[in-house]
Amino acid sequence: MRRLPLVFGPILFAAGLGLAGFEHHQSEQGWIKLFNGKDLKGWTPKIKGYALGENFGNTFRVKDGVIQVGYEAYDKFDGRFGHLYHETPRSNYIFRMEYRFTGEQAKEGPGWAWRNSGVMIHGQTPESIGKDQDFPVSAEVQILGGGPSGERHTGNLCTPGTNVVMNGKILTQHCTESNSETYRGDQWVKLEIEVHGNGKVIHRINGKEVITYSEIQYDPNDADAKKLIKNDKLAISGGSISLQSESHPVEFRNIEIKPL
Repeated sequence: MRRLPLVFGPILFAAGLGLAGFEHHQSEQGWIKLFNGKDLKGWTPKIKGYALGENFGNTFRVKDGVIQVGYEAYDKFDGRFGHLYHETPRSNYIFRMEYRFTGEQAKEGPGWAWRNSGVMIHGQTPESIGKDQDFPVSAEVQILGGGPSGERHTGNLCTPGTNVVMNGKILTQHCTESNSETYRGDQWVKLEIEVHGNGKVIHRINGKEVITYSEIQYDPNDADAKKLIKNDKLAISGGSISLQSESHPVEFRNIEIKPL
């Protein structure tokens, strides 16, 4: 996401968590596969300007065992930010996957979105997102690819409609860089996100911790977040997980989760 830039009822949320262990194949040591490598079963697209479930231009597709994000059907990007939502809300877990950037950015994609994508956690329900809303209210684990030279960190934090606590203080800036290395070209990179409800969140890149924060909460000054705040409660203890499409082709594979 640019600019460096749900609320689930307790019964529904608990039911979603209770079914989590049965929805997909259980892999080693408690890990659950969220992507079957064959199709988008269990995932639903929402692209700005289109109805939930409408996969405009076949933006999200599966090929050779990976989820691909591509823009061949776009004459120009035209601000059509998209997200692919997993069907089950989550609260306490470790999420892991591999990603890589490929090809060329869609025509007229914003400059900041070159080799830019992300994983949204603690997100609002896809049903609650406005048709023309850019991004879900959530915390974004931002992933970036490096250019020919210079540093460009990945596994960063961005906060559309949210704030977090870092080093004992409320962090209100939109994006905060991690201390990761820079990864160039089309190499696969391993991402891991450890989430403890409304407590600590840790981002890891290729096994190395790169940023830590806690207490994801609604930003009371954000227009989209205001619609989700109930009884002045700002804390967010769980929510949707989604993968982004932000105008640059990207691939995701080996998507798994381990409930904590």
